[in-house]
Amino acid sequence: MNNLAERDRAVIWHPFTQMQTAPLPVPIVRGEGSVLYGADGREFLDIISSWWVNLHGHAHPHIARRVSEQLTTLEHVIFAGFTHQPAVELAERLLAILPPNQAKVFYSDNGSTAVEVALKMAFQYWHNIGQPRRKVVAFENAYHGDTFGAMAVGGRSAFTAPFAPFLFDVDYLPVPIAGQEESVLKQAEALFTDEVAAFIVEPLVQGAGGMVMYEPGPLDALFKLARQQGTLLIADEVMTGFGRTGQLFASHYLTEKPDLMCLSKGLTGGTMALGVTTCTQAIYDEFLSSDKLRTLFHGHSFTANPVACAASLASMDLLLLDETRAAIQRIGQKHSTFARQLATHSTVENIRQRGTLLAFDLKADDQTSYFNTIRDVANDFLISRNVLMRPLGNVLYLMPPYCTTDEQLDYTYQQIIDLLQMI
Repeated sequence: MNNLAERDRAVIWHPFTQMQTAPLPVPIVRGEGSVLYGADGREFLDIISSWWVNLHGHAHPHIARRVSEQLTTLEHVIFAGFTHQPAVELAERLLAILPPNQAKVFYSDNGSTAVEVALKMAFQYWHNIGQPRRKVVAFENAYHGDTFGAMAVGGRSAFTAPFAPFLFDVDYLPVPIAGQEESVLKQAEALFTDEVAAFIVEPLVQGAGGMVMYEPGPLDALFKLARQQGTLLIADEVMTGFGRTGQLFASHYLTEKPDLMCLSKGLTGGTMALGVTTCTQAIYDEFLSSDKLRTLFHGHSFTANPVACAASLASMDLLLLDETRAAIQRIGQKHSTFARQLATHSTVENIRQRGTLLAFDLKADDQTSYFNTIRDVANDFLISRNVLMRPLGNVLYLMPPYCTTDEQLDYTYQQIIDLLQMI
């Protein structure tokens, strides 16, 4: 086990990693609750839920039992022309907790593909009704995934620069953060025309773009303006779904509900890959026809994988427990108290919180860059204190599993204070 990192380096290419200069990866041998256990015996507090996917803690026994039972019953079956109990039950239970206008569930296998499906649904909807629309409006610095459609509707950056010639054009709006709401609304009045097929957003929190947060009111106003032109509204809740923002979905804060929703990450409790795109009955109906060319020609080999659906059902069992809802509230309250402490430090600015997500900026010479050096300083320091946070440039954030204890949060807060006193 000691040479696992070297064996990894010999055969594996890691995501978002410059392999020539990156240190050897940290071998993890098991997880329990909010803790990851290294091959060398070190314990790491997983305060970012392993890329925002883990809701209830690692190796949760309830999810493990459901997955194990499903594996010995039905591991997979083609989902074209066939169905199975876990997929049907999961769709029923999802629609029961999503905004009431959501009517149909389409399965895929990750967040990017959930977004791809939503875009294809939106474009083909207009095609099917004989009124093709080709424009999309999105927010600046958005992140919707790394496949081509998802990249196209994300912000243009160093991450997408090599692929820019291959991405379709998108009209961008600034995020309506505090103080910019009226300006953004005025720009939107010019952008939202009867040529716009869809408006896609990460509701209330932009994740990879720097944990940018904004209020429900401005988004409601933008949704209402877009809807006046018939534009379809897509809520990418891949990160914000399943309680992260304090409510089950960020869209629950809104009066104007999206027409399509994209889900993944916490959907399975972080156990395995699964994606979902939901839509209204009105959208679904425009694909119904005796003309086969109106069919949504999209699918994946592992669409609605029964094991992933079983994991999702088990995760939902836990999510809807009173104690989980209480834990979400408790973490939010702990973050609020710590935010007041952060505000006393001169090296911190732009403190923001929504539910279990707390973020703040470290003052840096180059605050616009994901690649600034303070990111590495902060990351290395926190890892040395056995805290996994993986800053986004100069943005530090906490998005812990709901099982994270007060003691674990207090330990993390103290390491952040120690970091601030060092830089």
